Amino acid sequence: MEIWINPACSKCRSAIGLLDTEGADYTVRRYLEDVPSGDEIREVLGRLGLEPWDITRTQEAAAQELGLKEWPRDAGARDRWITALAEHPALIQRPIITADDGSAVVARTEDAVRDALSR
Repeated sequence: MEIWINPACSKCRSAIGLLDTEGADYTVRRYLEDVPSGDEIREVLGRLGLEPWDITRTQEAAAQELGLKEWPRDAGARDRWITALAEHPALIQRPIITADDGSAVVARTEDAVRDALSR
């Protein structure tokens, strides 16, 4: 499994701690440094079963500068959202765990991390 993290994020550190406690085999991707491409974001969205606006941190300064709260949330705007996430990775919700079974979870809670571990 892989976990996308921002090391400054307490929820990311908690998720890593739980993975370590459980002895999980995982790789860390510091997604602010190793920025996912639009195609990688599309793949993760498919695995999550979510849309890009569902994993966007709309309170971030970049989101406010872009006016994301006003953007349409429909199929026609999907690529625009994905481009924004690829260009401003701080907008991506974290942590995200991609599980070995092809699924993924936004692992902001202990239950979500445990869900990923069970897959």
